[in-house]
Amino acid sequence: MSSFPDLPGPISELAPRLRDGLRAFGLDEALVPSLLAYLALLQKWNGAYNLTAVRDPQQMLGLHLLDSLSILADVPKGDLIDIGSGAGLPGIPLAIVRPQLAVSLVEPVGKKARFLREVVRQLKLANVRVFDCRAEQVDEPGRYDCLSARALGSLAQLIAFGGHLLKPDGRLLAMKGQWPADELAVLPTGWVLERSRRLEVPEVEGERHLLVLKRETA
Repeated sequence: MSSFPDLPGPISELAPRLRDGLRAFGLDEALVPSLLAYLALLQKWNGAYNLTAVRDPQQMLGLHLLDSLSILADVPKGDLIDIGSGAGLPGIPLAIVRPQLAVSLVEPVGKKARFLREVVRQLKLANVRVFDCRAEQVDEPGRYDCLSARALGSLAQLIAFGGHLLKPDGRLLAMKGQWPADELAVLPTGWVLERSRRLEVPEVEGERHLLVLKRETA
């Protein structure tokens, strides 16, 4: 933990459990200090900024860090845009563990966007930038290889919010709890479910699913 010596006790004590979680995803234990430093910032700012309803670091470990990293294997190379990023989930953890991934975080709530910029500054995340606007207002059509969204609206809404940002062959990664059969039944014309999988997240109970959507080819 020498890279981040000022971590609060309740955060630093999570290191062994985080190491176990990283092993489950085949990730390097050397990532522990950076991920815990992010978690420490999240806990510190959460009291004043109400970034997330989860306030116990013990729960944040699974529900935020490990949940975000559970989709890593499905994230393609290139540019990722994380819409409705909130406290930076899943965008910040993905950017930490994959520094070659260019990550854009979109968050319209000013105080949350300020928090995201502070995380980028303190953790020196050169591969991350922050948009403090709605996804519909991001004027970069067709730029991104991948769009991620966690707990943000229906599948149809995600496409409406950010579909224009994806390259023609880009992928939309939607993180869901229970299987969204009703949402899949009303996908907008031109979009299809490419694949899905049930997410197995260490320390997290309950259903978790990842749905990967793409544009329908002629």
